[in-house]
Amino acid sequence: MTTEPVRLAPGPSADDDLLRLEVGRDVDAALGLATWLGPRVPRPGSGRTRLLWEVLATLGAADLQAARVVEPHLDALAVLAEHGPWPRPPDGSTWGVFAAEGPGVRVEASDGVLRGTKPWCSLADRLSHALVTGWVGEARQLFAVDLRHPTAGAAPGEWAAHGLPGVRSTGVSFDATPATPVGDPGWYLRRDGFAWGGMGVAAVWFGGAVGLARRLRQQADRRPPDDVALLHLGAVDVALHGAGRVLAAAADDVDAGRAAGAAGAVLAQRVRGVVARAAEEVLARVGHALGPGPLAAEADHAARVADLTLYLRQHHAERDDVALGRLLLDGAPW
Repeated sequence: MTTEPVRLAPGPSADDDLLRLEVGRDVDAALGLATWLGPRVPRPGSGRTRLLWEVLATLGAADLQAARVVEPHLDALAVLAEHGPWPRPPDGSTWGVFAAEGPGVRVEASDGVLRGTKPWCSLADRLSHALVTGWVGEARQLFAVDLRHPTAGAAPGEWAAHGLPGVRSTGVSFDATPATPVGDPGWYLRRDGFAWGGMGVAAVWFGGAVGLARRLRQQADRRPPDDVALLHLGAVDVALHGAGRVLAAAADDVDAGRAAGAAGAVLAQRVRGVVARAAEEVLARVGHALGPGPLAAEADHAARVADLTLYLRQHHAERDDVALGRLLLDGAPW
């Protein structure tokens, strides 16, 4: 299907050619779209961050599974561009970012290779390359890895999720896998783009919520809404209006140099919190307004609900509020 553009705010911020894309739930097609978009979308902080986030939101509104494939590929390219001219992504390569940590597993880096198991690696069996964090002493360093090397392999594991069923996350085991350093130890987490990438994910959540809200609006066109339906429609609009404006303002802050260092970390926590709360409200209100019928009888709607429910758990809820509170005590102003 052809995407319907999602704007974060009124104004001439978007390029319609990048907001009208052919999107479907086929993962291979989504990977092809990712490689097509890679050289065409702007990088965060380049002066057109709003356009980048509108592309991500538009994909999220059309199909969250496709967006879940495209977003980490674009994020990896942005990380490599922020680092500098090397390593250069091979033509046609598809990328993920594997930076999660988990109990009982750890990736160690030494002598130009990785050893150990990295958890929560999405599409590890489908991608050609990834940026992977490995421990160097007590600091984490980022490395570019060719996932097709025989010493790298997806670890066995069940993927029981109903949401994002084609974007399976597993562990990846590295057994002396060659790895190219990207930045020095600690660079990946302290760079400005770490916060910008986190807000890009929030733009996808926003798009997913817009997709659900469009179904609610369609219901009002199909039959005259009663006062309860109007209440939910109005409340959903308020939530999305606020979240969209917050994303638009944050994109302007990124481009204006106001989202660097500690200011960027605070902004990212605020933006992600606002958007996550708005998306959760949209999920709840659309469910209340539409009832069980669409969930039971409309495959697209049921998939949207399941996809967004799972995707939102990339926000760490109360733990992210704790992190924001700690940043505020360290000196962030109101």
